[in-house]
Amino acid sequence: MAHSHHGGMSMSDSSGSSSISMMPASEMTMAFFTSQHTTLFSTSWTPGSEGAYVGTCVFLILLAAIFRSLAAGKYFLERRWLDQELNRRYVAVRGIPTEAERIDSDMDSKDVSLISERGVEERVRVVRNIRRTIPPWRLTVDLPRAAYATVMAGVGYLLMLAVMTLNVGYFLSVLGGTFLGEVALGRFSQLEEHGH
Repeated sequence: MAHSHHGGMSMSDSSGSSSISMMPASEMTMAFFTSQHTTLFSTSWTPGSEGAYVGTCVFLILLAAIFRSLAAGKYFLERRWLDQELNRRYVAVRGIPTEAERIDSDMDSKDVSLISERGVEERVRVVRNIRRTIPPWRLTVDLPRAAYATVMAGVGYLLMLAVMTLNVGYFLSVLGGTFLGEVALGRFSQLEEHGH
C-alpha cells in the first residue's frame, strides 16, 4: 500500500480505492514561515519570483492603507449625512412680509425679479435640530451606507485571508499598510469611533 501525504491529508491508493483521513489537531502546527511562493487568494496568484513576491507585498501594503482610508471616508460620509439630517427642518414664518411682497406694495418700485438669501420663498427657514435622535430610514443614506460597509468588510476579509497564510512577508505588509494608513488618516477614523 502506497501512502502519499499532501496538505495534511493522507491518501492511500491500493486496488483503486482511496481513503482520506485528516491530520489530528495535535499534529497541525500554526507557525509563521518565510516563503516567496505562498499562494494569495487563489492558486493563480502564487508568486514565482522574488519580484512577484515583492509586488504582492506592495499590493498588501496598499490594500491595508486603502482599508484605513475607507474608515476615514466613512467618517466624512457619516458626518455629511448627519448634517443633512439635522438641517432638514423647515419652518414657515408667519407675519413677516417677503421682500417680493414689499416691492409689490411699493408704488415707486419697478418690475423686478428678486431672489433673496433665503431663496424665492422667504417665508420658509431652515432650523438646525440640535438634538441627536435616531434618524428615519432613508434610501438615499442607508443604501450607500450598507454598500460602503460591505466594501469595507470585503477589504477587511481579504486582509484577514492574507494574514491567515502565516507568511511573514504578507503579515508584515498588512501591518505596514495599516501603520501608513493610520499615520495618514487615523485622526478621522478616531473621531468616528468616539462619536464626535
